[in-house]
Amino acid sequence: MGGKQTNIKPRLIGLLIIILGVPLAWFLLARLEGEKPSIQADLKSPFIGKSQELSISVADRKNGVRKVWVGLVKDGKEIELHAAAFPSKGFFSGGKVNEKSFKLTVEPAKLGLSDGEGILRLVAWDFSWRNWWHGNQAYAEENIVIDTRPPGIEVMSKAHNVNQGGAGLVIYRTSEPCPESGVVVGNNFFPGYTGYFKDKQIRLAFMALGYQQGTGTELYVTATDQAGNRARAGFYYHIRRKVFRKDTIPLSEQFLQSKMPEFELAVDLNPHAPLVDQFLKINRDLRRANYEEFVKRGANTDKQMHWEGAFLRLPNAANRAGFADHRTYQYQGRVIDQQVHLGIDLAALANSEVPVANAGKVALVGNVGIYGNTVLVDHGFGLFSMYSHLSRIDVKEGDILAKGAPLGRTGSTGLAGGDHLHFSILIHNTFVNPIEWWDAAWIKNNVSDKLDEVKSRLQ
Repeated sequence: MGGKQTNIKPRLIGLLIIILGVPLAWFLLARLEGEKPSIQADLKSPFIGKSQELSISVADRKNGVRKVWVGLVKDGKEIELHAAAFPSKGFFSGGKVNEKSFKLTVEPAKLGLSDGEGILRLVAWDFSWRNWWHGNQAYAEENIVIDTRPPGIEVMSKAHNVNQGGAGLVIYRTSEPCPESGVVVGNNFFPGYTGYFKDKQIRLAFMALGYQQGTGTELYVTATDQAGNRARAGFYYHIRRKVFRKDTIPLSEQFLQSKMPEFELAVDLNPHAPLVDQFLKINRDLRRANYEEFVKRGANTDKQMHWEGAFLRLPNAANRAGFADHRTYQYQGRVIDQQVHLGIDLAALANSEVPVANAGKVALVGNVGIYGNTVLVDHGFGLFSMYSHLSRIDVKEGDILAKGAPLGRTGSTGLAGGDHLHFSILIHNTFVNPIEWWDAAWIKNNVSDKLDEVKSRLQ
């Protein structure tokens, strides 16, 4: 009897040790864990300009974040940018904060820092009991460059005479790499592109003056460097005012009955709505959506100049509607809508072969709403030509076309009342008057001579 009781006691003691020891061991392992917290800076660029906002994130999923420190090292000096301590849940419980994000604004001038290379230093500690209760430490460094000077801009092209609704070319050089630069026309921006000249700081910017932008429109070059410093430079320009034609287009019941069914799948039409209401939805909403599609394609252009010389016009064709004609639509004797015609309508024999106006790459092929079967050709550096209402398309996206190569045949697809070609010129996001691009003298004065002059200066 006594021996059995003696054997039970060690077992009870062992069981008690297990019951108490396992949780204690687990607790100690948890509080003494050796995993470092994480800390990082979300740097979009290593460059810091006059004022730069930094996004910092710190995290520790196990014991929580104890404290964080951020500093900047420059010319052998360490400057504190931010220091913070986080609350504890208690000696046995770790920290209350497992993750934290915050933003810092760095202004080198206020910190007494000059331009040049430096180091962004980040340190974080957790609530682990490691390192004699000081916790695990995370340490990170990021190389940065302080740059508070705006880039220099030299406008290299000379005279810039621009027609209202017309185009132009500005050639300029920046003193340093600039991820964003170009020409501002009123409230519109036309990006500049490198690639034409060997000097990577020389850019071409084809620009456009919208039909609605008159003589009071301001034009200038702007550039933003890698640190976010922005500069602008003016240049000589002269805007010639243009008055555009007004046209009245009566809508017949026969036209509406023949055309509206084509658009049932292109726009959310109510098939039970009056035909004139369906027309208005197409002429407004679908027209706007089609324009946005062209602008989307226009933003993705080849960084090379495919074309040369005057653009070709549809052979043996008569003008049927002009660029920027202000159209008033009438139905049953009353005005129902007003729109602006952003191209030139050319009529030849039905199903005439359509040549591409100049060398380029096919950027879009397909049925584009009110424009019907359409081909958009990229000539490089933001310059496009557009061919619409085609009855047939003979090219595909990505095709490289030589000047004059056939791309389809005229037709009456889309919102066309008869067989013709709707021809447009698009610069980045603005339609311009195609007549300029058919004119060899205009091309020479406004494009070729400028390019040749800059080339000669670089030799």
